[in-house]
Amino acid sequence: MSLGTVRGYRELSDAGSKTAVLDARTRELIALAVAVTRYSKEVYVVLTINGGSSSVKFAVYQIGTSLKRVLSGTVDRIGSSGTTLSWQTTDGRSNEVRKEPQHDAQGAGRLIDWLEARPELAAVTAVGHRVVHGLSHTEPARITPGIVDELRRATPYAPDHLPREIELIEAFATRHPRLPQVACFDTSFHRDMPRVASLLPIPRRYQVKGIRRYGFHGLSYAYLLEELTRAAGATAARGRVIFAHLGNGASLAAVHEGTSIDTSMGFTPAAGLVMSTRSGDLDPGVVSFLAHTEQMTSRQFHDMVNHESGLLGVSEISSDMRDLLAREADDVRAAEAVGLFCYQTKKWVGAFTAALGGLDTLVFSAGIGERSAPIRARICEGLGFLGIELHDVRNAAHAPVISTDASRVTVRVIPTDEEQMIARSVSRLLGLDGHRTVRDA
Repeated sequence: MSLGTVRGYRELSDAGSKTAVLDARTRELIALAVAVTRYSKEVYVVLTINGGSSSVKFAVYQIGTSLKRVLSGTVDRIGSSGTTLSWQTTDGRSNEVRKEPQHDAQGAGRLIDWLEARPELAAVTAVGHRVVHGLSHTEPARITPGIVDELRRATPYAPDHLPREIELIEAFATRHPRLPQVACFDTSFHRDMPRVASLLPIPRRYQVKGIRRYGFHGLSYAYLLEELTRAAGATAARGRVIFAHLGNGASLAAVHEGTSIDTSMGFTPAAGLVMSTRSGDLDPGVVSFLAHTEQMTSRQFHDMVNHESGLLGVSEISSDMRDLLAREADDVRAAEAVGLFCYQTKKWVGAFTAALGGLDTLVFSAGIGERSAPIRARICEGLGFLGIELHDVRNAAHAPVISTDASRVTVRVIPTDEEQMIARSVSRLLGLDGHRTVRDA
């Protein structure tokens, strides 16, 4: 429900006070409008949108003395059969609705329709979007027509992500033109990487086209850095830290003095570590070989390395690490996929320890990193020479600290929350924590 709709029901309430009989739905809406009037004087509300290539995550946060999530959900399998919208509220209520396949524009509109019917949305002050690629942007930015034009021009840099993100931004702008929207760029966290870490070894003339290493998962890393500061203190957070964001998309980042000095992803999110369906780093000779032997086009190659490779490609079974762990004892393909993931992650930890000149803290996060004790153990196995020593019981329990007391490197598990980082960024940019009105700014 938009604020304009709520204002309409406030007017209806005034008129309704003179009417003896009102239907139940009208009375419910009037009560909601009165509650929203009282509620919106106390806190601001931010809606976060995290649009991926085939799904959209959303959340609603109240901004008071702290952030409070009141609603969260996901739209999965957009544009294909079995599209679902699932959500959960803070009181534990949850539901799931299965919908017919939607085109991107229809899907964005249907999502907004559903959100507007939720009472949590009645007092929304601003919308924050995760935008996968920010090019030269180093901080979150209020979305303007100029920003949208920049994102359109940047679409070739992230063709699987930016079109849907732009679609969502434009859908909200059309339906709620006075509602401030903020772009939170996933590349911004790596803005201060040393030049040597951002260069690609191709002819220099391509640098003017923006072909370089950018790095991604920046919202996750920014959140993890703030949480590490909260949990371990500023000294630990400003030390030599490796963050391992291990989920469907997987990457690592080397951070020193609170600044990213290197990361495994590069020009696109397909680079670096092997992932669920992405290849990670690949010999460029494979491109010409497949073009010559199989007449594979650039589009087909793009689809292969992004959607048919990684754990799925090696195992020929599943892109889900849980499935592979369950079958590795009986299927060599599953075992090789798991082994490749752990081996490559271990190599990145070693490489980034060298880049940092040592290691003080290793942080595991995201779906695999947070919930798979066997994978964490295999990655850390044999890294005692770096000062890493896991505590088996703590690791099995997914404790906040899973290293032994004697370990020179503190190994932590910190759940990530990109949606909360978006809400924090919106609040800071628009001054919502200071209760400044921004709707008419």
